[in-house]
Amino acid sequence: MLGPYAGKLGEVATNDQAAFLPQSAESTQVLEAREAFDQSETLPAIVVWTADGKRVTAEQRKAAIDAMADLAGEQGVVGRPSPALISDDAEAMQAVVQLRPDLGEELPDVLGEVGQAAERVPGTTARLAGPAASQADLSDAFGGIDGLLLGVALGAVLLILLLVYRSVLLPLVIILGSVFALGLACAVVYALAERDVVRVDGQVQGILSILVIGAATDYALLLAARFREELATSDSAARAAAAAARRSFGAITASAGTVALGLLALLASDLTNNRALGPVGAIGIVCAVLSALTFLPAVLALLGRAAYWPSRPKEADASVEGHGVWRRIAATVDRRPRRVWVATAVALGVFAAFSPSLSAKGVPLDEIFVNDAPSVAAQETLARHFPGGSGNPAVIIADADRAGQVRDAAGRTEGVAAAAPVSASGRPGGGEPLVVDGRVRIDATLHAAADSDAAKETVERLRAEVHAVSGADALVGGYTAQQVDTQQTAAEDRALIIPIVLGIILLILVLLLRSLLVPVLLVATVALNFLATLGVSTLVFDLLGFSGTDASVPLYGFVFLVALGVDYNIFLMSRVREEALVHGTRQGVLRGLTTTGGVITSAGVVLAATFAALMVIPLAFLVQIAFIVAFGVLLDTLVVRSLLVPALVIDIGPRAWWPSAMCRRDADS
Repeated sequence: MLGPYAGKLGEVATNDQAAFLPQSAESTQVLEAREAFDQSETLPAIVVWTADGKRVTAEQRKAAIDAMADLAGEQGVVGRPSPALISDDAEAMQAVVQLRPDLGEELPDVLGEVGQAAERVPGTTARLAGPAASQADLSDAFGGIDGLLLGVALGAVLLILLLVYRSVLLPLVIILGSVFALGLACAVVYALAERDVVRVDGQVQGILSILVIGAATDYALLLAARFREELATSDSAARAAAAAARRSFGAITASAGTVALGLLALLASDLTNNRALGPVGAIGIVCAVLSALTFLPAVLALLGRAAYWPSRPKEADASVEGHGVWRRIAATVDRRPRRVWVATAVALGVFAAFSPSLSAKGVPLDEIFVNDAPSVAAQETLARHFPGGSGNPAVIIADADRAGQVRDAAGRTEGVAAAAPVSASGRPGGGEPLVVDGRVRIDATLHAAADSDAAKETVERLRAEVHAVSGADALVGGYTAQQVDTQQTAAEDRALIIPIVLGIILLILVLLLRSLLVPVLLVATVALNFLATLGVSTLVFDLLGFSGTDASVPLYGFVFLVALGVDYNIFLMSRVREEALVHGTRQGVLRGLTTTGGVITSAGVVLAATFAALMVIPLAFLVQIAFIVAFGVLLDTLVVRSLLVPALVIDIGPRAWWPSAMCRRDADS
């Protein structure tokens, strides 16, 4: 009944620029203040013509003016488009068409009409740039979230489960439980978003689907593996399911708690989209746990051994897939534990050394989309023939009685091509400045492209110049200023949220394992894994041609990778502690590694494949997040949890459980 809400979530999602801005930044204040200067809220589209004959002729300019004039009064067009302006090199023209901001699904059709009108200019090639064109491309990129992304993720999970378990019913049951969890999560989020309790954008929507499918599958795999062990020694499927749920409950809820609380730590962020992901992601995790601990045990109790058909559960001492492989791995760790943990730690440290090189200064416009988006090509054409900041000026809001001084200060700033107050006609320099509540708006066109490092440096100089005008109370905003503020806020968020997440994880591990030393070691190993993953990502992104990452990518990567990475250590160490209480620390580690090796590896591969599905959405942000989490999860599963952590605990011995009573007993002897 709740399944359709996964498709309806897009109805309450928004992809407007305000969703990605710091709440208290100067550029956000400007965005709010500039609304008073807009005679009507609009979404601008910039038409760019390039002359096939090298130089624009007078006839072509007249044809362009006529073509734009014909758009006045068309559905979706606000007011009259601006006259076509010829570039300084006389090789191109540009005009601005103001569109209604509420067009929604009609935007591509309206842009199509604008494009058709522009193409009527003979001897030219017309392209569409500006916010309207970018929004259309962004909506097109997110168009695959409801169907393609979910289909790829579920298909990958189902294929892996079929290969690992070699049974038909169990993978289908696990997938069904994941879909139920996603339907419930989407229904809850839809209800809250519809009432403006939570905010959803395209990125949050995509991450929610992947997070719920991956987490629900992981928890289901852990419980199903425990059920298989219990089933081998029980004559009742119902009792085996109850025992599996009871013995898995602590590890599953502790694991879910680390992820949910880690996500809720994003509420401390000053970036709106980060704050949005926190509660939405936590809701998804809670729904995944509910499905794993209610629906799955009930179905397993009904199916019994038939859940594994056509395979048959093996004896209890060999009940985990890949058991023989993990016995050999455990023996290797046991022979030379110190050599194993030192070698793995050094290897991870080498990769981690590259992590400071990862640039998180934001992604240029031409790298936002993985494929060739039309708006990006148009913006590049615009930048070749007009000042780089054309169409994306720095917006200055200042007191009207200091307008001349602020304009002069802006005009003499290095990197500013021109500065002019906006007139009542809505255009810079088109007449007397428009005064609203004693304030004026001045648009400063930059020489450099609005998304470049040079433009960001110009904005910082511009702020210094206009702030120095006494009594002007000047504020600088606009696209470039938003990028500067977002980058600065993201760095502040990382400094605040990363310690909070580490503290939450450490507390949960202390409560679960009832010791201090082991939790500290586990947190240190997942942090090392995160840094190593960033180092590898730096090298890979360079090879793929990314000049950097979005400012939020490192924080998202940390929250997902550290919180989810601790999951596997929780699964392992909770079983190790259970075995160590009976057999001692050394045997507890070996038995825990052997019995959980197969299921945890399967869970890691499933989660990595699930996040890798984000790559089907052609946005650099999601592709980068997908790689960081997928690679990091595999590194954590195959190296940190399999070699580093077991070797460390064996080398330290019973003292690893300090200060619990377990550190004073040595059952190994």
